[in-house]
Amino acid sequence: MQVKSASEYAIARTQQKLSRILEKVAICNVCESKLPLGPNPIVQVHAQAKILIASQAPGSVAHELGVPFQDKSGDRLRRWMGISEADFFNPQHVAILPMGFCYPGRGKSGDLPPTKECASIWRGDLLALLPNIQLTLLIGAYSQAWHLQKARQSTLSETVKVWQNYWPEKLPMPHPSPRNNIWVTKNPWFEDQVIPVLQQRIKSLLDKS
Repeated sequence: MQVKSASEYAIARTQQKLSRILEKVAICNVCESKLPLGPNPIVQVHAQAKILIASQAPGSVAHELGVPFQDKSGDRLRRWMGISEADFFNPQHVAILPMGFCYPGRGKSGDLPPTKECASIWRGDLLALLPNIQLTLLIGAYSQAWHLQKARQSTLSETVKVWQNYWPEKLPMPHPSPRNNIWVTKNPWFEDQVIPVLQQRIKSLLDKS
């Protein structure tokens, strides 16, 4: 009979606590009246995860499939990270905890902002049960505002430009959506300078898993 180490017991206990919260998240209907397609909370967390993707909110494809980043945004994000789908969707490697857990609906220029209730009700408790996170990808302005607070710059572009201020624990990033192709084209330094460093760090973290 294999005897678990103290660290393995700690992870198992933390995972049990996570599971209990996730059961409540799965049936949450606090924002139901605001959601055009109804609630369908989508998160991916595990106590062993070393990388956290703090994104905005699931899109319509994610809502339909029940899986985050199964679209062109996800393809670009995985390419930026230099990571396979198997590792990306392995919760023991990568946690995905958006600012809003449900699809918020469409506005005039894209998806609506994430609902605020998830951050106030759930995110703090869930983050507290992710003790092994060593790198957090802050995707979009809402995530950067919540995680960086006063350390954030006045715009997303300015925050991303000073990414080294937050590295290696956090990395502010633009959203990988095709809607941001203009930003990526106008800021080639991001893919030229930041992405190779990001990929190297992610590889190092996963190699130690």
